[in-house]
Amino acid sequence: MSDDPNASAEPAVRVFLLDDHEVVRRGLRDLLDAEPDIAVVGEAGTAEQALTRGPAVRPDVAVLDVRLPDGDGISVCRELRSRMPGLACLMLTSFDDEDALLDAIMAGAAGYVLKQIKGSDLVAAVRTVATGQSMLDPATTARLMRSLRGPEAVAQEPQDSRLAALSERERDVLELIGEGLTNRQIAERLYLSEKTVKNHISRLLGKLGVERRVQAAVIAAQVHEHEHDAEGPRP
Repeated sequence: MSDDPNASAEPAVRVFLLDDHEVVRRGLRDLLDAEPDIAVVGEAGTAEQALTRGPAVRPDVAVLDVRLPDGDGISVCRELRSRMPGLACLMLTSFDDEDALLDAIMAGAAGYVLKQIKGSDLVAAVRTVATGQSMLDPATTARLMRSLRGPEAVAQEPQDSRLAALSERERDVLELIGEGLTNRQIAERLYLSEKTVKNHISRLLGKLGVERRVQAAVIAAQVHEHEHDAEGPRP
């Protein structure tokens, strides 16, 4: 029997890989398996394989290529998370695609990184999302949402009924989330305790039907854009 108390312990982070290039998958596997607290427990080259193999190995983190020959990683993210709500999805792409970033956020992805990322930074990203944190900054996301133009980028109707369910205070909190404020900053701005702010955020996320505050930030940005358009240009 080994004297090392950690010898038989399972790695803290179980990772599933999805990329249609075998060389990329092999590189990712070698990179992540070299870490003592991370283990690659499965991999796939297509969306279909991922949806079959992913749930069977019960990963903590899925590193998903955005563009696939038979679909896209964002749809895979959405489907896998519907089966495994605790799964953290880290989207990996060669393209700095704003539309894909927003789609990934609304699919519940915990992070979005480019394939040009340094190996050490990717390892850090996997560890970050495994702890339940997001690699997506709400303020940046909100600014990105406001920078997009065109009715197809601002889908207003799906949020209207859910926004109507928010209390006035919850709307205030949502607006400040959209500005990228932390819980402490929101508490100071609204003269509330941090615990009260957390409770408001928990309730408004439930009413909006989303899990992450970064998703709420996108919705807040959509509302801001819609209200700005409705006001029209100032004389």
